[in-house]
Amino acid sequence: MARSVGSLSLTHWLAIALAAVSALVHLVLGVSFLPHWMGVAFLAATAGFLLGIALVLRNYRRRLVYLLGIAFTAGQIILWYVVNEPTALADLSAAEAVDKVAQFLLIALLLFLLVRRD
Repeated sequence: MARSVGSLSLTHWLAIALAAVSALVHLVLGVSFLPHWMGVAFLAATAGFLLGIALVLRNYRRRLVYLLGIAFTAGQIILWYVVNEPTALADLSAAEAVDKVAQFLLIALLLFLLVRRD
């Protein structure tokens, strides 16, 4: 049975909000880095988060979207770590801190949505 936007739970809306936070951070960074290739990479990440939100809202294979969202978001965290090589919390900017907290929480919610039984 197909679910609609009305079927989204509080967990869904929290995950959507967290993905939107990460999309917004990447959008701001992407625009600020243009025309450098990193700007394009940030904008591609923005598009990925927005696509995930749209697919969940449209009820397109949500469980697959959760799984891909976990991998995509984890990839964002890994790439950030490899590029920035932080050694302490003080190494994080405010935007990075907000983004990484949002991404870790997003992964946790996507895992919950993936394994729960409706």
